[in-house]
Amino acid sequence: MNNASIRVQISAGGVAFRKLSNKTKIAIISVGDDRRWQLPKGTVERGESTESAAIREVREEAGIETEIIKLIDKIEYWYYSKDHDKQVRYHKFVYFFLLRYKSGNIKNHDTEAHEVRWIEINKAIEMLAFENEKKIVRYAKEMMGEKNT
Repeated sequence: MNNASIRVQISAGGVAFRKLSNKTKIAIISVGDDRRWQLPKGTVERGESTESAAIREVREEAGIETEIIKLIDKIEYWYYSKDHDKQVRYHKFVYFFLLRYKSGNIKNHDTEAHEVRWIEINKAIEMLAFENEKKIVRYAKEMMGEKNT
């Protein structure tokens, strides 16, 4: 039996979008040693709302200012990690919001992301590393009234 303690972790992120040349593009980030593509997201800080955390995380990781349109969905999963040499089992909840681009440049992202790109929404779905994030982008696409082309 595993003796890992269990902790709940609440995160927030977003599908930040803009229309460029009549195409909807979203901001995705490349992270980790394997440089996997994912949506910008991060831990909600004490006293912070999930909405504020989503806007902050997108600003930090993608370098852009956005505004909330609405909640897309919440995903949850379990993972193991070490904390001070102790094995911890995390139950993670991530709230993803549909975010409209307001200003800023993706070149101004923090060092957590290796690279940030504006990618056409269908191509982004193909590039994302995690199935649950692909599902979030498909939901976002439906919310924006995008056709499945």
